[in-house]
Amino acid sequence: MTERLVVGGALFHRGRLLAARRSAPPELAGRWELPGGKCEPGETPEQALVRELREELGIEAEPLERIPGEWPLKPGYVLQVWTARLLSGDPRPLEDHDELRWLAPEERDTVNWLDQDRPAVAEAVRLLRTGSPAEG
Repeated sequence: MTERLVVGGALFHRGRLLAARRSAPPELAGRWELPGGKCEPGETPEQALVRELREELGIEAEPLERIPGEWPLKPGYVLQVWTARLLSGDPRPLEDHDELRWLAPEERDTVNWLDQDRPAVAEAVRLLRTGSPAEG
């Protein structure tokens, strides 16, 4: 069985990382994640990420590089994460989220991340601390 790809965005802006609090489904509500969503047939992961960030947050973003690794979600789904730079717009929680926070690297652990997002968040924070060109 082929796993369906879910893309997440480690969105950087002004030395901070965007965290999004889930409002649905009930078993994930209240936990924090890197925003994104399912890759549709015929889409590249980068195209899916741009579309999902537009739909979920009302922003335009540029995917930069994939964070190494992938993480299993519910059966049949796997998460891959890309760093991304905010190009335009002010992120708003439009779909599946009820709160957003820009976190400085030292604030990473101030939210309760979904377990599958934790490794990618750790790598994203490492990139922020080393002055990744993605910080925009």
